[in-house]
Amino acid sequence: MARGPGVPVAAALGVVLILAAAASWHGAEGKACTNAFPGLTSHTERAAAQLRPAPASEPGHHGHGHEHGHEQHLTPTDESTWMSLMPRRALRREEAFDWLMLYRKLRGATAGETRGGAILSEVSLHDVRLELGSLYWRAQQTNLEYLLLLDVDRLVWSFRKQVGLTAPGTPYGGWEGPDVQLRGHFVGHYLSATAKMWASTHNDTLKEKMSSVVDTLYDCQKKVGTGYLSAFPSEFFDWVEAIKPVWAPYYTIHKIMQGLLDQYTVAGNSKALDMVVTMANYFSDRVMNVIQKYSIERHWESLNEETGGMNDVLYQLYTITNDLKHLTLAHLFDKPCFLGLLAVQADSISGFHSNTHIPVVIGAQMRYEVTGDPLYKQIATFFMDTINSSHTYATGGTSAGEFWTYPKHLAETLSTENEESCTTYNMLKISRNLFRWTKEIAYADYYERALINGVLSIQRGTDPGVMIYMLPQAPGHSKAVSYHGWGTKYDSFWCCYGTGIESFSKLGDSIYFEEKGDTPALNIIQYIPSTLNWKAAGLTVTQQIKALSSSDLYLQVSLSISATKTSQSAKLNFRIPSWTSADGAGATLNDKDLGSLSPGSFLSITRQWNSEDHLSLRFPIRLRTEAIKDDRPEYASLQAVLFGPFVLAGLSTGDWDAKAGNSSTISDWITVVPSVYNSQLVTFTQVSNGKTFVLSSANGSLTMQERPEVDGTGTAIHATFRAHPQDSTELHDMHGTTMKGASMLIEPFDLPGTVITNNLTLSAQKGSDSLFNIVPGLDGNPNSVSLELGNKPGCFLVTGVDYPAGMKIQVSCKSSLQSIGGILEQAASFLQTAPLRQYHPISFIAKGVRRNFLLEPLYSLRDEFYTVYFSVGA
Repeated sequence: MARGPGVPVAAALGVVLILAAAASWHGAEGKACTNAFPGLTSHTERAAAQLRPAPASEPGHHGHGHEHGHEQHLTPTDESTWMSLMPRRALRREEAFDWLMLYRKLRGATAGETRGGAILSEVSLHDVRLELGSLYWRAQQTNLEYLLLLDVDRLVWSFRKQVGLTAPGTPYGGWEGPDVQLRGHFVGHYLSATAKMWASTHNDTLKEKMSSVVDTLYDCQKKVGTGYLSAFPSEFFDWVEAIKPVWAPYYTIHKIMQGLLDQYTVAGNSKALDMVVTMANYFSDRVMNVIQKYSIERHWESLNEETGGMNDVLYQLYTITNDLKHLTLAHLFDKPCFLGLLAVQADSISGFHSNTHIPVVIGAQMRYEVTGDPLYKQIATFFMDTINSSHTYATGGTSAGEFWTYPKHLAETLSTENEESCTTYNMLKISRNLFRWTKEIAYADYYERALINGVLSIQRGTDPGVMIYMLPQAPGHSKAVSYHGWGTKYDSFWCCYGTGIESFSKLGDSIYFEEKGDTPALNIIQYIPSTLNWKAAGLTVTQQIKALSSSDLYLQVSLSISATKTSQSAKLNFRIPSWTSADGAGATLNDKDLGSLSPGSFLSITRQWNSEDHLSLRFPIRLRTEAIKDDRPEYASLQAVLFGPFVLAGLSTGDWDAKAGNSSTISDWITVVPSVYNSQLVTFTQVSNGKTFVLSSANGSLTMQERPEVDGTGTAIHATFRAHPQDSTELHDMHGTTMKGASMLIEPFDLPGTVITNNLTLSAQKGSDSLFNIVPGLDGNPNSVSLELGNKPGCFLVTGVDYPAGMKIQVSCKSSLQSIGGILEQAASFLQTAPLRQYHPISFIAKGVRRNFLLEPLYSLRDEFYTVYFSVGA
């Protein structure tokens, strides 16, 4: 017998869930509550189907709204209005009573309740500025550059075409292509991202672009005349209501509505508010028509498709308009078959499409804030606890192939398709809200972890408009080599591009939170170099972070507080991260020690703040391992390595066997990469056929490969070597030297402790047959060097003449090979150039069973192959 929510869920959610329970669960083989059409259950599958060459059948492009059987607008200011919407088939008195009870539940029987404790207030992005040159500032600027690159006419092309307006230029491709059903979704994200980026930077050019987009969409909506606004025809919603396959039109509508609302609330564009109100009224009519014509169950069945955060944006809108129509419509997008499972605290989310349902929980959180109904606080809390305990990777991310799998069985999910970027974006919202409600440090810790490892990881360095969809976690994989790989500026526009441009536009939105009261209070929960103009208290707060390296024992934070007027009494709360330790943690105010600190708590200081007040925080930062969330004994050895909140990935093409020995001390098998090692790095090049080639150790053999044109590639890794003396205690700083005349070990960058031998093999054994004499180039060029075998003087590493990529390195000796026209001299001479790769400041070496691993922060990697989890054994 199929398991269903039945009476327990109804007891928790009331009549709402009784009416939706019939089709909420169909057992382990599949859930009708999640994306229901076979073969079209994820965005990836939808996109693959949409982007095939064969044209897809779809309605015409000039529909001007749905012709309703009933044009009655719902204005639920009294129960009689609601009762008039009762489906005609509900004739019995008891059914009419159920319908009335449903309305009262939707209206929120607990709306008068007060929430326990004050909810922290967001600090305006207009008042936060990231520190110039910092990691977060570079990420923000890379995103700003991309937003400015995008062309307004190309963005709105399909909107204009849809309503019959002149559409200059050409449309963008990818998921914004004119024949893709999801078209228009990215434009909604663009409106949200530009509003927040403008607030974060006040870039005038960006403001002009985003205002132009709003103006164009206004013209499109006005041309239709019904309130409908989209880049696709309204007939898509006929398909939704008929339970026919169509690619998530409500998902796109949510993005457009949220984008317009953000343009109003963040950027102050009042025209955008009028537009989103008109859209909400249009969809209120549509949804109420479905309920009148069929049943509320039919409407909820239509939600078994991705609808984004429709409930969330409508609750937000209600807080502005106080129109009960918007509140009721928000309730009608609270997906009861999913929220019901969470209400009875059942970890039954396996098989659900992750990013369909996380936004539903965000909407439930907004319902709590609007109505005060504690059930929805409990739902969000249980959901977050469930994800954290059973469904998250070390990065803080969740989902495998866009879905949740069996709880605490993550080992078998490791692949290229882990951690959809959209899910991280949305889980950050969940944790942020929970922190605002509770001030529990665990939620702020989660936010830090997911922001660093899940968000910063999705940009390809400072390449604008190059981001990933998934964050691979299987051993020996790369962000560049997955189903999607890196996207492109103008032909991707995946869902994760939309959330990506939003994430990097609001990096300053969760550093500081205000607390209302007689004495203003500020919670500083993320240590990100920035300045806050705290207007409520008349204070300016500036925090700086000492650049962190792997040899540091502490994360050091410096805060200066200055009064913008006379001295002001205020309370400052500083998060003490759970990953630090009490031993060695400390704080000083104006050089006065403040005593011991307790990890997982706040340091609170209330005082009259004056200009030039200075606070210093010192958090011990250590290496640690964290087991994968898998409760099966055979996977107990799978561990991730973290340095404070940073997940460290090991450069590897597949090997993940680490060797901890019998020691329980992590420093016995993971050691720091000294900063001086960067000065010992080198790349050897030659020119052949007019192309520059680099000496490479890829796949364990020495070859010549074409010099990569971009940074962050696997070729750059394999073309970088550490040349150093045999005595490892001699940490020579080679800056400004050429190494000529020195006898050196040559170590591949990604294989610490492994050296090239005179036999052209790789070995962990270092002897006389592993030394190379770096001598002046045989070709006589003063800038070149030759690599002479240490145990065979007169024998050198040589290439060939006019060779292609892949040329194997050989050994040739002067005594056995007659030089003809300088060929030997030319083949044996290399330029010693600056290394194509350097060690990240946070770099470690971990012992392995067959080879050692170079560990670097996951967020810093681009095309390199890596492993996040290691099989740690004795």
